[in-house]
Amino acid sequence: MDKTININLGGSLFQVDEEAFIILRDYIQAINNRFRNVPGGPETIEDIESRMAEIFNSQKGLAGTVTKQNVETMISTLGKPEDFDNGATTEEPPSGTTTVRRLYRHPEDMVISGVCGGLGAYFNADPVLFRILFILFTLLGGAGLLIYFVFWIAVPKADTEPKKRELYGKSYHTYRNLNGGNSDSYNNGFNEVIDAIGKVFYIILRVFLAFIGICIVLTGFLFLLAFVMIFVLKLPNAFTHHGFDYSITYFPDMLQYIFNPVSAPWIWALSVIVFILPMFALIYWGVKMIFWFRVNDGIFNLVMLIIWIVSLASLSVLLFNEGVSFAESSSSVTRSILKNKPDTLYIMSGKKIDDLNYDQEFSLPDDDYSVFITDSTKNLYIRPRLRFGVSDDGSVEIDVKKRASGRNRREANARAESIIYNNEIKNDTLILDEYFIVPSGRKWSADFVQINLRVPENVVLYFDKGTSGIVGNRIHIENSDDEWVYSSEETEHLAGRYWIVTESGLHETGRRRPGRK
Repeated sequence: MDKTININLGGSLFQVDEEAFIILRDYIQAINNRFRNVPGGPETIEDIESRMAEIFNSQKGLAGTVTKQNVETMISTLGKPEDFDNGATTEEPPSGTTTVRRLYRHPEDMVISGVCGGLGAYFNADPVLFRILFILFTLLGGAGLLIYFVFWIAVPKADTEPKKRELYGKSYHTYRNLNGGNSDSYNNGFNEVIDAIGKVFYIILRVFLAFIGICIVLTGFLFLLAFVMIFVLKLPNAFTHHGFDYSITYFPDMLQYIFNPVSAPWIWALSVIVFILPMFALIYWGVKMIFWFRVNDGIFNLVMLIIWIVSLASLSVLLFNEGVSFAESSSSVTRSILKNKPDTLYIMSGKKIDDLNYDQEFSLPDDDYSVFITDSTKNLYIRPRLRFGVSDDGSVEIDVKKRASGRNRREANARAESIIYNNEIKNDTLILDEYFIVPSGRKWSADFVQINLRVPENVVLYFDKGTSGIVGNRIHIENSDDEWVYSSEETEHLAGRYWIVTESGLHETGRRRPGRK
């Protein structure tokens, strides 16, 4: 097998067999010797190498091997080194080529980004005219600034000699002979003024972008800090005035009780990715705006965007699949009746929350809904809700309404009936547990228990201390129109007092202690 050698020519990688490499090396060396000591020589050598790469690409492509015949064909196309006129080598491209005019930003005639310099070179006009037009359009509504930014983003920079040749076209030779190809000074005082104005705008732009960058970095950092403090360090007291008395169950801990145990870790991991990646992106882009550095990070940004989109899509699918389990709701009602109307009905607490030794609590204060969790048994204990109503037939009715959700009504009804809640009536005493239990091994499914107590009007109620948690933050009375009326008494004043039931609410009788035998 013939030996091949890898070379980089004009920015392209080629495999050249050994015999062709010797000829090509001598040819390139001869060109270097001829042009390295003349004005514009390095650019000319770069142009010739780019043309050589074009010829090899047209013959074999990037994956082919360059042979001796390919090299000889290239030399016959470009000519021998001694055939080049080193006095006018850059006036026209080598024989057999056609220069296509393209618009680029001019790196050697720039005030901010070279947009106007590129437009001037492309249209063979003074760049000052374009600078004046951009300033006028900016002052007349700001359109000039927007158009300039579009050009800045969309138009590439002419950072190689082939690109400059495409930018200038037939005027390329004139451009190369002006100041050795570095036309970075202007010909009159007006250009100096425009240059100064451009630099002022550039400084203002840099300061403005730096300020925006600082705001973006701070935003991303604060969100990340909040995420770490809440979900890693678990410090809710840093964000609430009542933090030392505030009980909270953290999102990762609740997932195992709400979602399928197999899906819960994935939901947590994907949620972290979906939240964290945009925050890091904000910080990264903000830092770039502050320090104005450029890196070739297009591939990296694309990969991160793909990861974020895939994570978001996966999280959405998992949440949708889990959300289906809450699609339907159903209720189960158990009724108990105390036919003999008591003068006084004593409402006492049975099993108490304080005896649970629970580890975590999840509370929704506005809805009077509290969930208590024991880590050892993974059981869920939830406060029921107590509502009052006025009965018309003189009897005391206790309806225990259990409600739960499921994928369908049958599943929801089965879950509702499986809820464990104890209540008991003994003569003139109603005993209510302070919590109901979600069966062990079943995840939370929006379980809810409401106790509807209907008593005849003017019956006196006495509340035990433990019942204030069942009543919640408000007292609810059902009147004859089946509407709830909220009385103004606070539940913390209920315990240890006698209250008479009316359609307008509960009213204290003035008695402070039960006069029971």
